[in-house]
Amino acid sequence: MTSPRTALVTGASSGIGAATARWLASDGWQLILAARRLDRLESLATELGGRAIACDITSAEQVAALPEVVGGRLDLLVNNAGGAFGQEPLAEADLDQWQQMYDVNVLGTARVTQALLPALVASQGCVVFVTSTAAEAPYEGGAGYNAAKFGLRGLTRALRREEADNLIRVTEIDPGRVETDFALNRLEDEERAAAVYEGKLNLTAEDIAETVRWVASMPAHVNIDTLSIMPLDQAER
Repeated sequence: MTSPRTALVTGASSGIGAATARWLASDGWQLILAARRLDRLESLATELGGRAIACDITSAEQVAALPEVVGGRLDLLVNNAGGAFGQEPLAEADLDQWQQMYDVNVLGTARVTQALLPALVASQGCVVFVTSTAAEAPYEGGAGYNAAKFGLRGLTRALRREEADNLIRVTEIDPGRVETDFALNRLEDEERAAAVYEGKLNLTAEDIAETVRWVASMPAHVNIDTLSIMPLDQAER
């Protein structure tokens, strides 16, 4: 009997991460769900029959615990955890916030991927990076977030080349405007956050999750390199 495929999803407690976990569970994946908010995570893990682990990806100690939880093989890593802080232009930017964005979006993602790479190599697995259209289209007030996501794009593309001989599939998914708690977490103001989405067509977390599911379902010889996904009324390029 074939063992169930195992997936680890970071940032799984809400939004795209939680939606991705639900889609993967519906396809029979065995799930390991990682996020900072363990209370939300445990409820989702119980719902889906998965395992929850508290993990702040900026913490080397917490990330170091992941390989033991995963074991010797991992079929799919979904690097979804990330964040944006502040909207000031460079002239007024709080560089501590820029450091925070780089730590979580780039170094945190690199830390998780590095820790789990041996298990991915063992299974000739797949790594999906959920990034942003901010990795390809700079915008006013987004310089710090743009810089972090451009950095993550570079990491993703380098990893694709580094691990090709190990038959590791690497995919970058760049969502545009997705209506989740992202804007509220960034702006810390419900009215301003609601205005980001008001009167616009918006993607849902499920739209992106279904794309992750599709990428993960492709045959082992197929690599989906980069996907940009935007609502119909958004044109970043």
